[in-house]
Amino acid sequence: MNITLKQAQAVIEKALAKSKEIDTKMNITVVDTGANQVAFARMDGAWLGSADISLKKAKTACFFGMPTGEIGKLSQPGQPLFNIEHSNGGLISFPGGLPIKDGSGQVIGAVGVSGSSVENDHAVAKAGTEAI
Repeated sequence: MNITLKQAQAVIEKALAKSKEIDTKMNITVVDTGANQVAFARMDGAWLGSADISLKKAKTACFFGMPTGEIGKLSQPGQPLFNIEHSNGGLISFPGGLPIKDGSGQVIGAVGVSGSSVENDHAVAKAGTEAI
């Protein structure tokens, strides 16, 4: 099962609300289980370069079914996924990308957020996932 457009838009809306709450400007991307973009929002004034990062964070979380921050821990020197960020056309291995799961725990897509500190990116992505 894939995330629907309606669900993806709900994720975007929740993430936008969190971005406004913490007073930051974000790029937010939602992808389906095939890592295809379903929805995107770039807040007025958000960094242009973060649009691509948000997409790559969403794809990374989707490809591996785990938070991008966890991939980052596993991709450090001496760890089992060292250099994985060079695969799949470029991955992002720092926080801000999360899988989106349905009520039964099945991954239906992912969200990627970029535009602030990795802590803020993660918080906004987490808020987005709570829409499902």
